[in-house]
Amino acid sequence: MAYSIDLSGRVAFITGASGGLGAQFARTLSRAGAAVVLASRRTEKLKELRAQIEGEGGDAHVVELDVTDIASIKSAVAHAETEVGSIDILINNSGVSTTQRLVDVSEEDYDFVMTTNTKGAFFVAQEVGKRMLARAKGAAPGTFTGGRIVNIASMAGLRVLPQIGVYCMSKAAVVHMTRAMAVEWGKFGINVNALCPGYIDTEINHHHWQTEQGQKLIAMLPRKRVGQPADLDAVLVMLCANESHFINGAVIQADDGFAV
Repeated sequence: MAYSIDLSGRVAFITGASGGLGAQFARTLSRAGAAVVLASRRTEKLKELRAQIEGEGGDAHVVELDVTDIASIKSAVAHAETEVGSIDILINNSGVSTTQRLVDVSEEDYDFVMTTNTKGAFFVAQEVGKRMLARAKGAAPGTFTGGRIVNIASMAGLRVLPQIGVYCMSKAAVVHMTRAMAVEWGKFGINVNALCPGYIDTEINHHHWQTEQGQKLIAMLPRKRVGQPADLDAVLVMLCANESHFINGAVIQADDGFAV
């Protein structure tokens, strides 16, 4: 008998869904049966993705979201729940980076990374988590109220890499944030886990892998390759599944062994 994971009837809210891993996560969860809420500042890109998902028979919705703005977070989550229904799954994916040595990091650089990757991720999870908690506390016995929060960290949160030190710091904070949320919210059926991707080929960095510097980096990787966005599909769906109720506070590396 084949084993399958069905997310039909679930609502998934994906931040940073306008491209890269966020767009892949949205397509993957839609194919698993979830209704997906696509959240980002770039709404035109979201509308293109919505059209693709709907063309495959999926259910997709667009909300504008700036994770650096608390009012925007509250508005986007409220809009999503009004339009689609209670959020069952959060993919907390928005992230940015800069490249420079630590001695060259300006206050603006620091705030740019930390405000999006750490503060933004925290307050998105907090806003969704509050609603999940309220449903869990007020639910009738036997009613499904469990939630799934997947914080997208990075193997850079587990292993320091040169010239992206502040990014590494921000993602290390996301890892610990995940564990703290898992401890506080797990008793209410809300599972919070972190996914730590390694080097993945997306439209943002695709050109880099063809350069001399990119080729040198690939040569340093355990299996001399970078991943594809689809390489994260299986672990993502597993963490979102109803069947994953015993997985809470996990920090899962999907980096081809780089952080070992």
